[in-house]
Amino acid sequence: MQPGVFLDFDRGYRRSLRPTKGEVAFQVVVEETDLWIVAEKNLSAQISGFVHELRGPLKSYILAHPEFLTSLSPVGVSERAPSLVRAMAEAGQACGVGPMAAVAGAIAQAVAEKFAKASPNILVENGGDIYMFSARERVVGVLSDPKTRAGIGLRLERGAFPLSLCASSGKFGHSLSLGQGDLVVAGAKDGSLADAAATALGNMLKTRSDLTRVVDKAKDLGRVGLTAVLAQCEGRIAVWGEVELVALT
Repeated sequence: MQPGVFLDFDRGYRRSLRPTKGEVAFQVVVEETDLWIVAEKNLSAQISGFVHELRGPLKSYILAHPEFLTSLSPVGVSERAPSLVRAMAEAGQACGVGPMAAVAGAIAQAVAEKFAKASPNILVENGGDIYMFSARERVVGVLSDPKTRAGIGLRLERGAFPLSLCASSGKFGHSLSLGQGDLVVAGAKDGSLADAAATALGNMLKTRSDLTRVVDKAKDLGRVGLTAVLAQCEGRIAVWGEVELVALT
């Protein structure tokens, strides 16, 4: 892919999460949380209520601890903090970033886990971060060239799930990144960890010479649960871990 700035205000990347036979796709929006969900049935009303339940304790915690929202470095929390807050803080500590770097992945996982019994096949996308339960193989598009429409996807076997894939970019999207790379995608069983790792690795990626450092850091994070990384910068791609790339047309 030629380097450049590619903005997608209509969230066109969601087209890569298409329902198959027996599945439906729907959107759930609660304040800043904007979810795109593929499931076996429309659970929008139930999921909307659950997202309100998730956001309430998080918002209350932030009101009492404003540094949790603004810090770009790890923040300690007590064992009495809400479970979502603890998960985000632990991921931030592991990856050396602020806890809000893990919020999208944490919410996606919480929603997917809550409704996996109602829909054993469920994919929850939250701002480019995905958490998935699936009883069959999936292919998720992760990288595309808007000029040629050529794309790369990750093939995920049935045994890979549940799984989180989270993305960070210095070129597009609305999440904060201190890097300059086109894209970093991180995979893990833990959504908070995948999200925080994508941010941490994305912050490191400024030129293609940083790709080796990104892979080395990914290997280090493998000790705490990271399973895969794909990084792209200046026309070069680096991968590590449980990754099977496929060409998309």
